[in-house]
Amino acid sequence: MQNPYCDALKIAVPSVEKAAQSRDACIYSLLIAVLLEHGGPVTLEQAAKRIAAAGVGDANNVLDSLKRCRPARPPIYRDGEFYELDPHDDEADLWAFRLGLRPPKVPAARIVAEKAKPEKLPSPETPLTTDELTEAWRRYIPTGFSSQRLTISVLDAHGRPMKPEDIVAYVQARMEYRSLYVDTDRNWGNNAPVRVREDGLWELRSDHEAVRSARHAVRKLIKNERRNNQQTCAVTEAEVQIWEKKKEAHAAELERLQRVLIHAFPIDHPKAFVLIDLNKRQIKTFLEAQITQVGERLKSYEVIVGVEVRHILRILHFDQGDRRLHELGATQKTRQLNRRGRTLKITTEMLIRGSCGIARPFGDKRTLLAYLCSGQETKFRKRLEADAKSLFALYQYGRLHHCVRLYWGFIDEKLSAPWAHYDESCLYDLMRSANEQNVPLEIVAGSAPGWEDPWSRARAAYARKSPNSWHYQLFDADGYRIDEAEVQAACLMKSGTNLAARIGRCNS
Repeated sequence: MQNPYCDALKIAVPSVEKAAQSRDACIYSLLIAVLLEHGGPVTLEQAAKRIAAAGVGDANNVLDSLKRCRPARPPIYRDGEFYELDPHDDEADLWAFRLGLRPPKVPAARIVAEKAKPEKLPSPETPLTTDELTEAWRRYIPTGFSSQRLTISVLDAHGRPMKPEDIVAYVQARMEYRSLYVDTDRNWGNNAPVRVREDGLWELRSDHEAVRSARHAVRKLIKNERRNNQQTCAVTEAEVQIWEKKKEAHAAELERLQRVLIHAFPIDHPKAFVLIDLNKRQIKTFLEAQITQVGERLKSYEVIVGVEVRHILRILHFDQGDRRLHELGATQKTRQLNRRGRTLKITTEMLIRGSCGIARPFGDKRTLLAYLCSGQETKFRKRLEADAKSLFALYQYGRLHHCVRLYWGFIDEKLSAPWAHYDESCLYDLMRSANEQNVPLEIVAGSAPGWEDPWSRARAAYARKSPNSWHYQLFDADGYRIDEAEVQAACLMKSGTNLAARIGRCNS
């Protein structure tokens, strides 16, 4: 089959050169183009020669840039000296789009409609109406509208004297991202377009020139809205509907995938394996002679999860085929702490502690080996399965939040979880749905849920949209804020469902 990206580098170079990026970011983009073009693994030396041949600098300088740009990060993974793209990583597909190597998934919607005659707007002699204000300020109120012009517009549209507080409230309700300041004790003066009556109400002088100017400005906004945005809004709405349907269909397809987590001990020369069926929440340990059964068990799964998962499959001589491999190891290896160059080494154990609140994610390696050598099989199985459950908790946290938490000392940051696909539902989607449907969420917060009874600590939470923001916040039944980063499991609570009756339900 012919590679659709055979000219990837030739197409990508012009688009990368136009981008306002650092040299290392550009080189990383070109490395992805080389991997797409080659269709297989390459070394950094091979990639540098290919990029240099495309006219992007000297091969030695390109190689230095490739080494600095952290090439082994999603969607690229390293296997010895070779680097390869993960074909199932959604970032690889996004990079192909960014580099101009594929068209958008949702084509531009074409809406054919009869060209309507523009409706003639009233002259500045005609007072404004509240419907006109609603149409003009439907999306936003321009910053160029002064407090005086806003006051005039509201008074003119209502056609009656008003309290200054009511004018401020009317405008403020339509100003989502900035505040209106109107001096309610203002002395307008004799020649002002507004006069203050004895009862404190503000009354408009309709014959003032500022009133005509305000009417003209408001109707100019209406004209622009009708001319520029009516067709655009219809097209955008159609495109969003197409995209949402595709997203929902893909999310449902991903949800049906059969997933398994594999944990090997020790990682270099495994003497035991633990498999966790993520769909059924079943765990199985294989020791010594049983290890030969592991490969056969893996054949029935479409997604394989683990730390150094490719290394484990190579040891088992297992061909991954078209299966998706989800790497749980930390994609970012270090984090700079200060300007003096002090760095923090990021480990999977650290991410489990920060994300899942498990104080001791993994057992001591020497203790496990001692259990194995002395024949204490029960203790060995229990500890090894506990290690696998810690990895399971990290995987589920990443799927829920689409990121993992690095929580160490003064650091509290989010790192990407490459195993979570953009189309899969996350906590933010659940919070938005709960807010729109006005139903509570059922959540487990704090440390990772227990294995036997994952919903035993479930409680109701309510999603509320933050004022002046797109963000949502969680609150408990008493109105106290819940830190979203500590939520370990969540689902929508169906109306009329008793929370106590749902506790104990084994649902991952």
